[in-house]
Amino acid sequence: MIAGVCAGLAYRLGWKPRTMRLLFVLSCLLPGPQFLVYLVLWVIIPNEKR
Repeated sequence: MIAGVCAGLAYRLGWKPRTMRLLFVLSCLLPGPQFLVYLVLWVIIPNEKR
């Protein structure tokens, strides 16, 4: 929704974007660099031009 990272990963893995977003939000409750990984993926994953 913000940068399309979760939707892009969900598409790549064959999951629903809503499931990927939920897993990301839940993972943010655990200690770790989830937000930094999200920012890196935002830069790395190419934008889809439609």
